[in-house]
Formats: sequence, structure tokens, C-alpha cells
Amino acid sequence: MYLFVGCLLILVLILFVFFRCRRKKVCKLICGMTCEEKCDTIYPVITPFGYCYERSQDIFSTVIDAPQRAFGYTALFDHYAPHFNMVFDSLPVYFDYAGHTWLIEFWKGQYGINLGCEVGLYKADGLVPSIQQKTALFHSADDSEMLPMSIRLYQNGSQISHLCARRHWWLTAFHMGAYTNPGNLSVEIGITFPCAEMLNAFTNALEAQGAAAYRVYELQVTILFCGCPSCEFTGLHRFFCRLAQWRNRILCRLFLWVTKPFQCAIDRLLFLYFYLPPIFRRIFRDKKRRKCHKKSCRKCRRRRKNRK
Repeated sequence: MYLFVGCLLILVLILFVFFRCRRKKVCKLICGMTCEEKCDTIYPVITPFGYCYERSQDIFSTVIDAPQRAFGYTALFDHYAPHFNMVFDSLPVYFDYAGHTWLIEFWKGQYGINLGCEVGLYKADGLVPSIQQKTALFHSADDSEMLPMSIRLYQNGSQISHLCARRHWWLTAFHMGAYTNPGNLSVEIGITFPCAEMLNAFTNALEAQGAAAYRVYELQVTILFCGCPSCEFTGLHRFFCRLAQWRNRILCRLFLWVTKPFQCAIDRLLFLYFYLPPIFRRIFRDKKRRKCHKKSCRKCRRRRKNRK
């Protein structure tokens, strides 16, 4: 018994010394890198996950050719998001234009150890009745259908990030290592439409919902997404949201504690990349649009048959 306890203590001591030495080595490596070297190192690693780093604001956003583009969107993603530590307010705006039902949706809230916002542009294969919009699959907009978008993210009234207008189908801004409740965030979104017909179809649908204030200048509409009356969940869903936020708060504090030698998000991320690769991969795994790889999955086989 004493021999076993002694061997266990020696093993713990060896592991402690090993990881402490490794930690110092990783910290020294990152401190010796220039900003260009850090970006060159992190870009090839995060781009396959669909993300890019905005160096000027120390935030992460999404690239146009993100792998999530192939999955499209359905309202089930939002419904089950709290099960994957994502708690956010969402405002979907469905409108009909040019023989198709379009969807422009806004999100803001907590995504694991990140707080942030999203704007997504999607289109159905045809016209979708309102009763089926919550269950229909919407495809991501093509390159020719993308719209110039801009976002300003505010926390408790103070601006924390701003992305200027750029053509996109899914524009995002994520602050790594920050925690908040969705109600503390507000987003100002700017969207420029190609014609007045599409603009009017969108603003009419937005006004019918009455969930966000907006203003129009020529072909550009600016939406202020603050409160979300339809996002007030009750019952079991509310319980899962609170549980997810409890986990997010703990994970965020743990992330800051593990990477506490650094302040910038890219330095913290590089530290995890060199020091704890499995945790790094878990951070950038997008479970909201995760693809199923099970060959025996009936749903996947049915979807492949429908595509054919």
C-alpha cells in the first residue's frame, strides 16, 4: 500500500515538472514570435474550421468558404444550441422575393467561451409557407447572392467591435475569453440590398415582427437588435440555457486561468495550440452545424438520396 502511494506521488511529481517545463518553453516560444509570425502560424490552423483572425480588433470572424456553408440552416440548430453551450438571442426574418423564400437572421450571445454576434443570409429552393418555415432547410447564399453587411457589437452600451461593410453570407464577430448574458449585448447591422423590391420585402417582414428598430437610406437598411421578446424561453428549455451558461462561465474562467500569461486572444490561442492541442480543436469545433460521419445514420442516408 505504501509502495503504491509512493509510486503515485512520484508519478504526479514527474508530470508536474514535465508540464511546468513545457509551459515555460511554450511561453518563451510565443513571446519570441512577431505579430506576422503569429498570424502566419494561426491562419492555416483556424481557416479549415471556417474562421479568420481580425488583428486590428483582436477578434475572430468567419471566412466566405467556411465548411459550415454546405450545411445551410434550419431552426432546429437554434433550438438545440443550448445543449452545445451556445446561448443566444436570435431574430429570424423570413421574406419572399423573386420566387424564393429568403431568410436573414441575427444572433447575439454566448458561444462557449466566446461572446459575439452573427448575421446569416439563406434562401430556400422555392416559396415556403409560413407554417413550414420553422422546419424547412434553407441553403446558404451563393457568391452572386451575397450582400454587403456590416456589424457593430455593443456590450452594456459600449462598442466592443466593428466590422465594416463586406460582401458575405455569414458575417460574425467573436471575442474569445469573454462572458456575458445575451441581454447585455446589442448589435447594429447594416445591409445593402441590390434593388428596392428586395429591400421592401425585407423591411415589410421586419416591421411585421416589430422586434427590432430600423432605418433606411437608399438601398441600405440599418437594424438595431437589442431586446428579443420571442427569445424568452420557459420550462425545460430555460433550464438548459441556464445550465449552459453555468458551464460557459466556468469554462471561460478556466480558459483565462490556463492562458493567464497572455492577454491577446491570438496569444492565448497559440498557447493552447502548442500546449494543449485537444482543447484547441474542441474550441473551434462548430457543433451548431456539425456533420454526422456515421455511415449507419438513417437521416444522413435519406438526405443523400434526396440530393440525388
